[in-house]
Amino acid sequence: MSLHRIASLARTALPEMTDDLRMLVEHETPSDDKELLNAGLAAVEARAYERLGPPDEARRHDGGPHGDMLELLYRGTSPATVLVLCHYDTVWPAGTLAQWPFHVAEDGRASGPGVFDMKCGLMQAVWALRLLRELDLPRPAVRLFLNGDEEIGSPVSQAHVERLSEDAAATLVCEAAAGPEGALKTSRKGGGIFELTVDGVEAHAGLEPERGASAVHALAELVTQIVELRSPELGTTVNVGVISGGTGRNVVAGQARCGIDVRIAVPAETARIDTALAALRPSDPRVTATVTGGWARPPMVPNPGSGLLFKQAQSIAADLGFTARETAVGGASDGNFVAALGRPVLDGLGGVGDGAHARHEHVLLDHVPSRTALIAGLLTACAT
Repeated sequence: MSLHRIASLARTALPEMTDDLRMLVEHETPSDDKELLNAGLAAVEARAYERLGPPDEARRHDGGPHGDMLELLYRGTSPATVLVLCHYDTVWPAGTLAQWPFHVAEDGRASGPGVFDMKCGLMQAVWALRLLRELDLPRPAVRLFLNGDEEIGSPVSQAHVERLSEDAAATLVCEAAAGPEGALKTSRKGGGIFELTVDGVEAHAGLEPERGASAVHALAELVTQIVELRSPELGTTVNVGVISGGTGRNVVAGQARCGIDVRIAVPAETARIDTALAALRPSDPRVTATVTGGWARPPMVPNPGSGLLFKQAQSIAADLGFTARETAVGGASDGNFVAALGRPVLDGLGGVGDGAHARHEHVLLDHVPSRTALIAGLLTACAT
């Protein structure tokens, strides 16, 4: 069968695929470093041209202070188009590679900054299309979209993702798979990023504390209220992850702030959280509280088209000899934007491993051939 031919070719090509993964990891691409992002995207583009040849269309979009976006369109054997989403930015700051170089252990674990989230998935996407073309199998037009601002909420690329998914038969997201079994992601939480700034009145903490109104004390009071907005039964989590404020221990603090992360599984929770954050008031009337920020991504809620894609993935995986399972996760991706528009999307098609955003980040290379064949199989299914 063609799927087994793809998997067999992928196993043979695994050393080359691993070399591509090494190249991607060794180009550091932190979301906040435009120069490194430019260099990383140039390297990705050059390797894609090497593996796939020149695209039928290529468009680069300016990301401003963030990473640029690149569209590569490869025409297929059918009129359908499939959008494949991959981000090339990572959470790891410049210089991480010097202390944590790309490494393949004896057990086939490949580690390094960004290897799991999500450079392995990017590599697999390119190779899935390469193998389909090499075997001259049915395939749709594939629009590979690469963005460099995903890890910070896709502030610039969101509009492009929504535009490109409009006429796509399906959107495949090559983010890392979930768990040791490599489950596909059919539900994701939406996310909000907020900052609370509290302004008080400064005073000497020893001489005239009564003339002051502490922003730090007020912030501590409000943090408790913020955390109580969580709703485990609805899947809503609230985390105050960063706090700063004050100028000295003997000064009644004039200002303090905190960073708030909110995750929701139910779209209606956005209104409740927005209302509650806007209503925050310190007990001391001399202190003011201001909330800024907003919702980075809506929840990914399954729709009929996405359900059909998962069933196709299940069938393809069974033919390849493994079981495809689905799961819901707390993290968000660009697939959330597509799902919110009611369009078919399937996420978690990337590497199997563990440790996203952590020092034990790794992928299991033994799974790369079958995951690449799964992507290829889904592309073929969209061409018929």
